[in-house]
Amino acid sequence: MTDPLDTSRPIKEIEGLERQVAKLAKINRALMHRVEKSMDQQANAYSLFQTAISLEEQVRVRTEELKNALSSLERTNDELMSARDASEGANRFKTRFITAVGHDLLQPLHAARLSASALADTVREVDQERLANRIEHALTTIGDLLKSILDISKLEAGAITPSLQPIPLEQLFSSLAVDIGPLARSKGLDLTWRRTAFTVMSDPMMLRRILQNLLANAVQYAERGAVMLAARRRGPNVRIEVWDTGPGIPPAERPLIFEEFQRGPAAHRLDIGGFGLGLSIVKRMGDALQHPIGICSRVGHGTLFMVSAPFAATVDTHTMENPKAGSGRPYGLSGAKILIIDNDATVLDAMQSLLERWSCEARAVPDLAALDSLIGEGFRPEIVLADYHLNSGQCGLNAVERLRSEFDPQLPAVVVTADHAPMIADIVHAAGCEILLKPIKPAELRALMVHLLA
Repeated sequence: MTDPLDTSRPIKEIEGLERQVAKLAKINRALMHRVEKSMDQQANAYSLFQTAISLEEQVRVRTEELKNALSSLERTNDELMSARDASEGANRFKTRFITAVGHDLLQPLHAARLSASALADTVREVDQERLANRIEHALTTIGDLLKSILDISKLEAGAITPSLQPIPLEQLFSSLAVDIGPLARSKGLDLTWRRTAFTVMSDPMMLRRILQNLLANAVQYAERGAVMLAARRRGPNVRIEVWDTGPGIPPAERPLIFEEFQRGPAAHRLDIGGFGLGLSIVKRMGDALQHPIGICSRVGHGTLFMVSAPFAATVDTHTMENPKAGSGRPYGLSGAKILIIDNDATVLDAMQSLLERWSCEARAVPDLAALDSLIGEGFRPEIVLADYHLNSGQCGLNAVERLRSEFDPQLPAVVVTADHAPMIADIVHAAGCEILLKPIKPAELRALMVHLLA
């Protein structure tokens, strides 16, 4: 029988209940921790989800902006390519136009200079002679300007491609001295050149034009003293030097002298002519040949221009044929039989009049058909002066070939042309002919003819 006063049992039950409550509380806390942790993870996942949605929207916007930028860039590139093509087309058209117009202008100018020279030979009055000389000088100035404009146009368009070959400087210097010597002597200047055995690799016509412009510039600006042409070896290059005793160039003006229409500090003098294009052509041709152009000047003492060209192996000039002693005709042009071939009637008349003033027996024909008729008449020329471009696609070299096959394979021939393309000069030289560019200087023509006949 249980004792009603026994209190140990309820106490034990209470303790058991307390343990259960504590256990349940512990389990509850664990469950609550897991729930809270799960809720935090869900919150983080939601936050990441929201962030991902936001980033996706930003990526979409940026992608759209990038597509628009690329489309705009493509349109801009297309416009730039169209503009470039239009510019290149305009440059080609400009070059063709200037070349064609220059050729058409040089033809009558060539005839005018020949006529003016013949007129100067006929006048006896001092006033008339002075007037004729002024006309000839004006025509010379116009011709030089036209040739300069043609050169600059072709250089800008890249129409001139250098043809590099070994060039003996001794021959080049000698030839330049013959060309520039009369101009220097007319001003009381001494033009000298140092003998040299150097050979350089360059384009013959372009290098000659560079040095010709530098020498003419030196003679033009020097009032007294001398102009000298020399060459020195500098490592793998040869430095060609043009010295003068002119007024010199101040340091501030040296960067400008190679620009168009810059004529230097002495341009105010009345005897200084030209249009300031010579040194511009020198710089452009030097760049095309990759020949650096240098300058050293001292105000009041003079200027040195330098052209550096690669050194080349020496060319054996002794293999060239020399005229036999006693062969040919006496020195001069009197009685020389000259044949002129040109499709321009004005040029034919002017050239024939000039040659007759030089006591030559001159005959003129416009084409190959007339040439055959002349051959049939028995006329045997001693020199042929032929235009390069004749009518109906004919070429003056065909006429030279016809005459050489008929009379003499070594018949001297000079091609006189208004086409300044280097390719034409190469073709003419390959045919064994000399070349003169219209408008020619009568004195230059006379000197060449005397040389060929001597």
